[in-house]
Amino acid sequence: MQTEAAILWGQNEQWSVETIELDPPKEGEVLVKLAASGMCHSDEHLVTGDLGGVYPIIGGHEGAGVVLEVGPGVTKVKPGDHVVFGFIPACGQCPSCARGHSNLCDNGAALLIGLQMDGTSRHHARGQDIATMVCLGTFGKHSVVNQMSCVKIPEDIPLELACLVGCGVTTGWGSSVYAAEIEPGDNVAVIGVGGIGAAAIQGARLAGADRIFAIDPVELKRELAPKFGATHTYSSVEEATEAIRAETWGTMCQKVICAMGVGKGDMMASIMGIVSKRGRCVVTNIHPMAEMEVSLNLCDLTLMEKQIVGTIFGSANINYDIPHLLQLYRLGQLDLEGMVTNRYKLGDINQGYQDMRDGKNIRGVLVYDD
Repeated sequence: MQTEAAILWGQNEQWSVETIELDPPKEGEVLVKLAASGMCHSDEHLVTGDLGGVYPIIGGHEGAGVVLEVGPGVTKVKPGDHVVFGFIPACGQCPSCARGHSNLCDNGAALLIGLQMDGTSRHHARGQDIATMVCLGTFGKHSVVNQMSCVKIPEDIPLELACLVGCGVTTGWGSSVYAAEIEPGDNVAVIGVGGIGAAAIQGARLAGADRIFAIDPVELKRELAPKFGATHTYSSVEEATEAIRAETWGTMCQKVICAMGVGKGDMMASIMGIVSKRGRCVVTNIHPMAEMEVSLNLCDLTLMEKQIVGTIFGSANINYDIPHLLQLYRLGQLDLEGMVTNRYKLGDINQGYQDMRDGKNIRGVLVYDD
């Protein structure tokens, strides 16, 4: 079939919206008509090359839609089902999945190269195969994905909100609840109030944090942070340090979540300065793959028993946490609508990402209405 998608043909280029050819689903695969896609910063990393890059590639990995067709051997979903795509596919059988860490699924890692499990592509344009972001490619009106990436959801949940839990919301919430293990009464700092940071603030609130310090240089994001649960806001770590010291009587923060658009190694020493004794810093944001130098006082790490923990997808499980978070939304405990700052048509994708760079969005969402 033919459909439309946004393709990145090379590093630092613009997204090109054009017609593509899409093959039917094969063994274990599903054809989905997308309703919406979140515009995550991870797709911006494709543009800048922070994560390396395979080009050409269809971007997008926060998607929700309706199943149109299933290939042989598909048992997880059927035509007509509403689904959210999980950023990290989960096979349920590899050692990581068996130990309860499906966010590190071996098969999920294989799909990160943007090809199907058989090493081929279902997406084609200009006479050549096109890779897809984490084998999803949600910057398109239709996509063929592996059933491992699909999570069935209730039909009453708006798909343009449900798409957010495919990556950013789950990553941020899980960074607080799972990776940081925030406990009632903890002082928490969240650095960066984009899609991940806003969700991390909500996770901290739901986990019972006492003070939640939101740090972001963008005024709009500081204004919105209290809506998600922040109790204090600051424009920089430097500005926040002495204020946090005063607010906590010198204790500082038991938990700190790094949720900036792009991490910087030379900031780690100052970030660790707001971590309390026996406190934990969770590094959720991506650092450039080529970055090898980090500013860090290891004596402070040892003497104060501080911890630095990395997390991918918030250490969450797509098959449990995506339905769980959507239930929290239904109960009014998780604000998804408030996280959507602007909605865009597929043809406006470059404007949407410029708005993200300009600090105008918590999360922009592409909405497909045909």
